[in-house]
Amino acid sequence: MRIVPVSLGSRSYKIKVGGGLLSRLGAECAALKLGQRCAVITDSNVGKKFAKAALKSLAASGFEPVLVTVPAGEKSKCLATVEKCFDELAQHRLERKSFIVALGGGVVGDLAGFVAASYLRGIPFVQVPTTLLAQVDSSVGGKTGVNLKAGKNLVGAFYQPRLVLCDLDTLKTLPRREYVSGLAEAIKYGVIYDEILFAQLEHSLPKLLARDEKTLRDVVARCCEIKADVVGQDETESGLRAILNFGHTIGHAIENSSGYGKFLHGEAISIGQVAAGKLSQKILGLPSGDVARIEKLFVQAGLPVKIKLDVARRKKLFAAMLLDKKVSGGEVKFVLAQKIGKVLWGQKVPQGLIEEVLISA
Repeated sequence: MRIVPVSLGSRSYKIKVGGGLLSRLGAECAALKLGQRCAVITDSNVGKKFAKAALKSLAASGFEPVLVTVPAGEKSKCLATVEKCFDELAQHRLERKSFIVALGGGVVGDLAGFVAASYLRGIPFVQVPTTLLAQVDSSVGGKTGVNLKAGKNLVGAFYQPRLVLCDLDTLKTLPRREYVSGLAEAIKYGVIYDEILFAQLEHSLPKLLARDEKTLRDVVARCCEIKADVVGQDETESGLRAILNFGHTIGHAIENSSGYGKFLHGEAISIGQVAAGKLSQKILGLPSGDVARIEKLFVQAGLPVKIKLDVARRKKLFAAMLLDKKVSGGEVKFVLAQKIGKVLWGQKVPQGLIEEVLISA
């Protein structure tokens, strides 16, 4: 097992990465001295596979867990689902000393985290991410929230978990498309922060695609270390943390303008990162060899790197981009790369150049 600390003063916590950790959920929560009553929030797919084990572990450690299940998919990440969760928590009489376990992928983690941040003005929660994307990225750092029709993650809060438990065994049952989607976030960490990690991903991609546990443990832990380092320096995204959005400005707009669910998050940001690489070459002089390496790695991982856009779709995508959280003063700000392993945030990019890159993709 690998343990990664997230240092945030009184809000510090640990990320634990390894196999067989779900059976230890109850003991880990007991060590945190959390309240006796708790709710496991999961979705209809994950619940069938792992809810029984989670509830059993919690009950064995003396907790009184209840199960709250939401429909699987991005469409559940909305205020209507949040309200339903609130009603169930109140019905089961969860109180301020109670806690929530987020059991699932990024949608469940973001949703359950926001519910925890809001219910009774905030109760503790624990992340148990069951997808690769959630383990390497979304479960760490305390960003919680839901989508609006206008855009992705427009309502939310910074609210840190008490623990993140990454059980690599849960990845064994993940559909290939979902698993590969998670690789997009892992590749991102190499591009924005660690050239050695990027080279490692190039070298070990066949083992990663085969879900080799040791390779997975090393990659998940390294991605968590990078995010913990960034979040430790800038918890609420006033500066450095913005680098985590590499590829996301275009990626979120693709998700929103295409209708949530058509593209998985990793697929959308894969297209976004390749486009950001090409923009980086034009604006910051990212070497053409680096641009080619970035695109090649996404292709080899089995992720999309381009999108077909007619005039209507292009218009819809740019309208979604202007509603992104990263827009300031009506200007879209990008994270762009100087080289693999080093990026700059807050970069202004003319719309014409974005169109040129997307159309030529």
